[in-house]
Amino acid sequence: MNKNKIYKVLITLIFSVWLINGLFCKILNLVPRHKEIVSEILGYTYATELTILIGISEVVLAIWIISDFKKKLHATLQMIIVLTMNVIEFFLVPDLLLWGKLNLVFALTFVSLIHYTYFIYSNDYVKAT
Repeated sequence: MNKNKIYKVLITLIFSVWLINGLFCKILNLVPRHKEIVSEILGYTYATELTILIGISEVVLAIWIISDFKKKLHATLQMIIVLTMNVIEFFLVPDLLLWGKLNLVFALTFVSLIHYTYFIYSNDYVKAT
């Protein structure tokens, strides 16, 4: 597999995480745990609306990722969002997380994948071409 195809696979993987979490888990509420987390952290009154807004934001981010527009900016934004969200959840609602406090390890792995894809792999690819 050439470097361009590997890069596309990495981008598709990252895109898919945001699309699935935003559209299926939050907007379509196929994973009610996400709404529960929002309820616990931000309150119950507007939990449905806020969960949908978060989902819409994640779908917009997924579209931005697939567009490859200003990729270092959206990569940095992704890492900040994932780390912030997971640290907050780690301390406030670890009991609602899929893997409990271990969720933070998966978040760090995802952030590492984002960092590798946009700041290491893509730089190597640009140098090689």
